[in-house]
Amino acid sequence: MKIIIAPDSFKGSLSAAQVANAIENGILRVRKDIELVKLPLADGGEGTVDAFLSAMGGKTEEVRVSGPLGEEVVAEYGIFGDKVVIEMAQSSGLPLVPEDRRNPLETTTFGLGQVILSALVHQPKEIIIGIGGSATIDGGCGMVQALGGKFFDGKGSEISGHLSGGKLLDIHHIDLLNLDPRLKDIVIKVACDVNNTLTGDLGAAKIYGPQKGATEEMVAILDEGLKNLALVVKNDLKMDMEFLPSAGAAGGLGGGLYAFLGAELFSGADMILETFKFEERLKGASYIFMGEGRMDDQSLMGKLPGKIGELGKKYEIPVIAIVGSYKGRAELFLKQGISAVFSNANGAMSLSQAMEKAESSITDVAEQIMRVIEVGLT
Repeated sequence: MKIIIAPDSFKGSLSAAQVANAIENGILRVRKDIELVKLPLADGGEGTVDAFLSAMGGKTEEVRVSGPLGEEVVAEYGIFGDKVVIEMAQSSGLPLVPEDRRNPLETTTFGLGQVILSALVHQPKEIIIGIGGSATIDGGCGMVQALGGKFFDGKGSEISGHLSGGKLLDIHHIDLLNLDPRLKDIVIKVACDVNNTLTGDLGAAKIYGPQKGATEEMVAILDEGLKNLALVVKNDLKMDMEFLPSAGAAGGLGGGLYAFLGAELFSGADMILETFKFEERLKGASYIFMGEGRMDDQSLMGKLPGKIGELGKKYEIPVIAIVGSYKGRAELFLKQGISAVFSNANGAMSLSQAMEKAESSITDVAEQIMRVIEVGLT
């Protein structure tokens, strides 16, 4: 029997590698004569650097940069050959902002630009940027400021300070003449974990603003700010990004990377699965075990669980998901190719308790699933 273990991270609790090890331990409690293939994955958010390095080898580099609220943070990026992989969440991610200070009118991607500057020292030919898990809705303006871009208000004065979501309505002109020249000959690929457009009912502010701390009033301001940014970009840069799929990813960073740096936007899940040659590894597999911190209907919209479910369905391999929590209709999961979903929360407990016990409980659940499989085989 061959089992593929292909989890994402349990955000804020366990890395994808730790989840994979926990599942492996549960399976081995039942049977040791099984071929286990562990593939810790990501789809552009937390764990993207680790996932690429796991597949490609390479090394990591640390750099001190400005965090979402301007405080110093340490961000790590990966280097393999002539490529660099960056995780924006390490410089501008939501977990870096305390819950009582979450306000996307004030957060910025300036630190991501600083990480890119550090990466340029290694003279890469390609930069891959995973943009899931952001704390920001600044359209990538803070990032491009760090790279030499300038923004001006209606009076012709340069907008001072790190640009954040609350300053987008002030932008009347964009100047990229002083953009770092080393960016010209570099291919930039963006691993997106959602395909939302920049503005509107399915845009960055309305869909993801509340989870980043935005009130209803803030959401309206942010959406208008993104509309203004799209208009200025169209006038000054001759780029139309407002309704581009994935432009709304990471608070408009997807659109900003496309408009400011000429980046290509990709499905992060597809990019990772291709890097791991995932379909080839499925040959001869009896089951796929995957993991996710939280699964809901959105998990099926271009994200890793949905993509793995599709491949399981294509090759007629049952896909079993172990998750921290899930919400959604079972028939949608089944239609997508996910055979069963199990929560590792084994009783009433707080979020902190669930996170603390996640590793051992994932192992326990994997063991029980394996015992059920064994009953079916006898």
